[in-house]
Amino acid sequence: MKRILLAVCAIFTTLALTAQEAAPAEAEAPKAEWNKGITTTIGFSQLSLMQWAAGGAGQLTLNTYADLYANLTKGKILWANELQAGYGFIESFETGFKKSDDRLIFDSKFGYKAAEKFYLSAVYNFRTQFAPGYSGDDLVSDFFAPAYTSLGLGIDYTPAKNVAINFAPLTGKVTMVKPEELRPRYGNAEDQFARFELGAQLKVDAKLEVQDFKVGTSLVLFSDYLNKPQNIKVNWDVNAEAKITKFFSVTLRTNMIYDDNVLVPKLRKGTKDEYYDGKGIQFKELFSIGFSYTFGEKKK
Repeated sequence: MKRILLAVCAIFTTLALTAQEAAPAEAEAPKAEWNKGITTTIGFSQLSLMQWAAGGAGQLTLNTYADLYANLTKGKILWANELQAGYGFIESFETGFKKSDDRLIFDSKFGYKAAEKFYLSAVYNFRTQFAPGYSGDDLVSDFFAPAYTSLGLGIDYTPAKNVAINFAPLTGKVTMVKPEELRPRYGNAEDQFARFELGAQLKVDAKLEVQDFKVGTSLVLFSDYLNKPQNIKVNWDVNAEAKITKFFSVTLRTNMIYDDNVLVPKLRKGTKDEYYDGKGIQFKELFSIGFSYTFGEKKK
């Protein structure tokens, strides 16, 4: 641990010395530039059947997603903030209500330019979900069950305009679970509301935009110094959108998670519907066609 902390201090010191420049005596104060806006997407479908010979079930589906952003640049200072909120459900007239998407994610990054393409940075993240989630009749998630928050100190590197690589060798992460009965499912003891981890985090953000098509991806890797650092935790998001008209678009969102502290439902080998709780990869994909509009400035 001492070697890691010494390495971090050495990196920060080197970049700080590299950044020293002689400022003009009467230089004007840099102006603050904001980039703010909201992108919203709403998709809806409805199916109704009456005396339908081929069978089936009527249903309603709704998917909503909002991306709020406020980014500040002022001289050597960069401050980027993003709030993602998404919720979707399927209301089947035979099997009842089930949610299909549920996310609440806040990201904030503060950086100070230390050298060309390098920033000294602090990165904060919080994520949870809005509503209860079920596996069959069993409650498996809820608001603040779980909730994750993390703060990392490190270096941000931007090799290209639409690519950012953040390495935070000093990152604290907290996993919070409100209901006692759900805590073991997410790695906490039954009497442990919050579990602390200290480790290193690598985050890669990239985006591509060509005319009416854009795609963005965010990959987060985390290693816990205090408990099995070789077991890397993975969280990978991909958001793609293609404009059909000014107000309608096709969207595809995927999320892949691997965390060896989290138990997931796994199908027992040799069976069709027998599940047990075990460790494994989580994957979610959401495809929708619907209304999409951006209020404010286009996201940079």
